[in-house]
Amino acid sequence: MMSWEMTTKRGKKMRRGFTTGSCAAAAAKAAALMLFGGEDVGEISIATPAGIPLKLPIGNIDRGMGIVSCSVKKDSGDDPDVTNGINVFAAVKEKMDAGIRVKGGEGVGRVTRPGLQVEVGSPAINPVPMAMILQEVGAVLPPGKGVEVTISIPGGEKLAEKTFNAKLGVEGGLSILGTTGIVEPMSEEAFKEILSLEMKTLLPAFSDFLVLVPGNHGKNIARGHLSLPEERVIKMSNFVGFMLDTCRHNGVKKLLLVGHIGKLFKVAAGIFHTHSRVADARFEVFAAHAALLGADQEMIEKLHRCSSAEEMIMVLDALQVEGLYEGFAEKVSFRAGEYVSGEIEIGTILFSLKRGILGMDEKARRFVEEYAWKKS
Repeated sequence: MMSWEMTTKRGKKMRRGFTTGSCAAAAAKAAALMLFGGEDVGEISIATPAGIPLKLPIGNIDRGMGIVSCSVKKDSGDDPDVTNGINVFAAVKEKMDAGIRVKGGEGVGRVTRPGLQVEVGSPAINPVPMAMILQEVGAVLPPGKGVEVTISIPGGEKLAEKTFNAKLGVEGGLSILGTTGIVEPMSEEAFKEILSLEMKTLLPAFSDFLVLVPGNHGKNIARGHLSLPEERVIKMSNFVGFMLDTCRHNGVKKLLLVGHIGKLFKVAAGIFHTHSRVADARFEVFAAHAALLGADQEMIEKLHRCSSAEEMIMVLDALQVEGLYEGFAEKVSFRAGEYVSGEIEIGTILFSLKRGILGMDEKARRFVEEYAWKKS
């Protein structure tokens, strides 16, 4: 077992795994290498966005006229995942023109509604996995050659019924996912303990001001677009209430929440655990606030038909309310402030994946002006 595979969670050793994106990139690279190299490949090495190199076994090698296919078996480590053990296939065939074209095959879903990171009509291969496939295939593609890569997951359409894909607007199969290429095993209580420990290590130096973000997108906004010091940014996942309590109990004075509107706006409705399995109330929250701003029944019905917050944003634009998203951010800050009994000064920034920062309230604006590029 390689060193990267093991991690410690709450004093217990657990195995990491790798994403469907890593599987697809590895299978595609191996198939391309066999197509032009001739010899079978038993394992293949790829890079991951996490900076962890993977060496993955290759199976189900099949050769045809000008085409090679093979698979990589998904291993989720000790993380519970419906895709654990599936085979992700890549079929690579030569095409007349140079370059790489990637398609979705059997068991890979297709995006049917706007608002996701992938355009409507395209295979549900998220941007990071797509970049990994292009990078790894490109690394072994002979100069001037071109290939068509088809990613498929036999049984993926049936397995997708156990996911939220259909609700999100992905039909016909699974999505190829992964922002780091690596699957981290994580129980909820263990995750909370790690978050709490991370915060406690920062508090002696940064109790005057911290930034909480749900995940990597929020972290990138805080660091890249807002130029806030990286050492003040903490990922809270879905545990908004838990982290607010932790901040309160440890004397944090100022707090900035930076998150995707579809997740963070739930807080405006008093939802402090934002996982969709716990509280998928995006429509209800958006519809209620839209109605308060004058939305008619037709607009509420349009919101009801939306599959994602990104799609709801496009509907809300028709309201043409000045300062709409600044007002939404203020409502999040208000409910978060109530949660901590006013003991922490809280500001909020909301963003979308397609449009970046949508709005921030006055406290958030002041925090950014005060702390951007401030060295502690």
